[in-house]
Amino acid sequence: MSIEIRELSFAYSAQEVLSRVSFSAADGELLAVLGPNGVGKTTLFRCILGLRQGYAGDIFINGVDTRTLHARALAHRVAYIPQTHGMAFRYSVLDMVLMGTTHNVATMSVPKGKELQAANRALERMNILHLKEKDFSELSGGEQQLVLIARALAQSAKTLLMDEPTASLDYGNQALVLHQVRALADDGYTVLLSTHNPQHALWYADRVLGLFDGAVEAFGPPREVVDAALIRRLYGVDVALIDTAHGPLISPAIHARGEGAKEAAHV
Repeated sequence: MSIEIRELSFAYSAQEVLSRVSFSAADGELLAVLGPNGVGKTTLFRCILGLRQGYAGDIFINGVDTRTLHARALAHRVAYIPQTHGMAFRYSVLDMVLMGTTHNVATMSVPKGKELQAANRALERMNILHLKEKDFSELSGGEQQLVLIARALAQSAKTLLMDEPTASLDYGNQALVLHQVRALADDGYTVLLSTHNPQHALWYADRVLGLFDGAVEAFGPPREVVDAALIRRLYGVDVALIDTAHGPLISPAIHARGEGAKEAAHV
């Protein structure tokens, strides 16, 4: 297994955020992490990245306990891709991607030929090599997200943690980014992707981890575990799943306008 979590628990003071969470993801697998805000998705990622200590349980990357790894060694194994965000400084796309190679560079040194090659390969892999001299802040949201993924690839880690990578993107850019993420998994990367959209899990994921109140509510292949009951449990929304030629489509229940007006009149 590329990543294995065993009985992971974590608390901030007396408030438990994760409770005995266990799951695994293999090489070449895209695992979608579902759940409402505040259920521990971000804390889970921070524990895996070594940014949260004092947890109970075990985290293994390629069979190695992450507690035994210093920061640079862990960076060789796992990379984090945040949501797109505004930049206070104007960096070129190439400079942004080169930031992913800093764990290979000695303190007070600058990236050299090897790091430049890694950055260019990552940009080419994401089909954005032509953007390398562009200002990152002037790119579209989808292009910025692809640059952040390229930065993680330049890090040379084979396990990628993506925190809601499509949260601020329009429909077209969501499809663009998720297509590239799916291709990375198909090429052997292990991808953990948190999302608020269960439809993305049905379309792109190999397995789904559903979290609720810090515990595992569901874990397995998307078509086996993502159903109306799970979505109702996680998000409080009634839905129907409709089979289509392109896979299951989630349709939320919509009350008729007349019904809503009648209900409002009785409030």
